[in-house]
Amino acid sequence: MRLLFLAPYLPSPPQSGAPRRVHGLLTELARRHEVTILAFSVPGEDTEGARRATGEYCVEVVTVENDHLDRALTGKRKRAVQLRSLLAMHSFERLAYYHPLFQRALDDLAARRDFDVVTVEHAQMACYRLPSGPRLILDEHNIEYDILWRTTTAEKPSIRKLYNWANYQKLRCEERAAWRQFDGITLTSARDELLLRRDASRKLTAVIPNGVDTSFFNPSGIAVEPDTILFFGAMNYYPNIEGILYFLNDIFPRVKRQRPGARLLVVGQQPPPSILERASDDIVVTGLVDDVRPYLERAAVAIAPLRIGGGTRLKIVEAMSMGKAIVATSLGAEGLHVKDGVDILLGDTAEDFARHVVRVLDDPLLAQRLGEAARHSAEAQYSWWGAVNRLERFYGELPPSRRTR
Repeated sequence: MRLLFLAPYLPSPPQSGAPRRVHGLLTELARRHEVTILAFSVPGEDTEGARRATGEYCVEVVTVENDHLDRALTGKRKRAVQLRSLLAMHSFERLAYYHPLFQRALDDLAARRDFDVVTVEHAQMACYRLPSGPRLILDEHNIEYDILWRTTTAEKPSIRKLYNWANYQKLRCEERAAWRQFDGITLTSARDELLLRRDASRKLTAVIPNGVDTSFFNPSGIAVEPDTILFFGAMNYYPNIEGILYFLNDIFPRVKRQRPGARLLVVGQQPPPSILERASDDIVVTGLVDDVRPYLERAAVAIAPLRIGGGTRLKIVEAMSMGKAIVATSLGAEGLHVKDGVDILLGDTAEDFARHVVRVLDDPLLAQRLGEAARHSAEAQYSWWGAVNRLERFYGELPPSRRTR
């Protein structure tokens, strides 16, 4: 089939969770189908390098530079867009992700090529006028308004909370309206599918889980550094920021009292000042790295102390594939087929989370047992081949092409 994907980023080389999902799905799809991608690029990134990497499996890679998106998501410009959205009918996300040049590029692609399926990555990108002929799929990495709801309810009363509440109302309306224009919607977890079907009971849906390249994320036997704790993920993503601050403020001091030599590695792109200012001999903040695997190899335990989020966490699946002992909150592990005490340890209070981390640091045999079970689970349940096999079946469940209706 001829497949077109619309995304707010080029997926290769994959450097954070969402691009990893798109990279994993598209590289596997490209073995049997003709894949084209239209994506945003932002000033300052290695666009040509990303285009070459993505072009290794896509027959055509089209990019639209969007300096507005980069400014809207970071720095002072973000506050201006937030203020504008407060006074507008549209959500912050709609104002940040819409660009007329992207629409022009999409129209040009649709005029030049006949696509069988067009997939939109993320609800934020569903603001464009889509081709009328192909079947249309929305890939919901998360239910976006649900994350904003969880963020709002977790916050203390503040101007930020009021703003997030107002934006949540707009985003919920926009996301639910977007669902109506698609022939089918894919989601990463059964929970998100149930949440969607509560509002759109007749919509055709499928759970296409996040996966992992188990040959790439494969333990090599490098010696673990005792007392090393690893958190990795995009550090410009609020649920990750909130989660690591929770760990630093409420959990890490408890760990240090029992394991004074404990050291935390925080690995991920664009850490904010609230994280950077915590850097010390015991708290290493790396920023973006080319390859997270060496950090996973060295870590005695990987953590996911998340209290906000949706979908499923690729960071956990990748740590599982690397044979790591993992400690997470129940929400952090939400949607994954894991079992507390078998291939993961779950702690939903600071005391329980710290206790589990200390248990793993104290007992290398426990860490080994958990890691081996996690690796087995990753191989059995989270291959990209399995995810794409389900996605291809979903293509067959879609209504006929709009051209033949």
